[in-house]
Amino acid sequence: MTQAPHQGRVLVLAGSDSSGGAGIQADIKTITVLGGYAATAITAITVQNTLGVTGVLPIPLEIVEAQARAVLDDIGADAFKTGMLGDAATVEVVARVLDSAKGVPAVIDPVMVAKGGASLLAAPAIGALKRLLIPRAALLTPNAPEAAALTGLPVETTDDLRRAGEALLELGAHAVLMKGGHVPGERVVDLLITRQGETAFEGERIDTRHTHGTGCTLASACATGLAQGMSLTETVARAWNYVHEAMLRAPGFGAGHGPLDHGWPLRGEGGRR
Repeated sequence: MTQAPHQGRVLVLAGSDSSGGAGIQADIKTITVLGGYAATAITAITVQNTLGVTGVLPIPLEIVEAQARAVLDDIGADAFKTGMLGDAATVEVVARVLDSAKGVPAVIDPVMVAKGGASLLAAPAIGALKRLLIPRAALLTPNAPEAAALTGLPVETTDDLRRAGEALLELGAHAVLMKGGHVPGERVVDLLITRQGETAFEGERIDTRHTHGTGCTLASACATGLAQGMSLTETVARAWNYVHEAMLRAPGFGAGHGPLDHGWPLRGEGGRR
């Protein structure tokens, strides 16, 4: 893995995952192993493992905002990454935080549903996310179901991904990484779409149940690259390759949707299972 020339501070506003595979825990692992510095504002505590989410405790709004402002006032940030926000009020708080750090790019991961099917974003919050966070996104990273929910368009093919991505640009996103993992086919195609054009990232579909946290991990890897001053295309390429290898090296934990191997670069190219 190539390292960017300077560390890069990433402030993550997202939920905690007790299983360590997604959420804040995956974000911290990803940012750290890619050479960045991770700071957090936790929006919710979830009770979950590879089989699903069984409980959620939202963090009071004033504490969410205070966490973020404490980091910004002292350490600062070179990029934001958002994950599970839960409700419209939290979306509003996050938008205020982003506006308080002008010029700092934000990677917005519109986390709506956990791998096990639990809802992580209340329906009324979708409108707030569209209105307040999509226009503030340097990069938006929806999967196909999320893109369908945000645009009202069917997203079942790669062409559908492209149409939905263009619709999300119209909603104000500066760039969109349309994730194609839910689109049927032997190969997975993700599309980075900007107003200047698109770049495809394509690979063989990995036959595995160990996909817990892939979205969180990809978004955090992208935020790290932006924080380190990499170009958008370089950022996404490194993030895509990192997640792909982390899936291949998944440790096999749990009986459900298992976690990735976030630390694989520490073990070198010869460490694949």
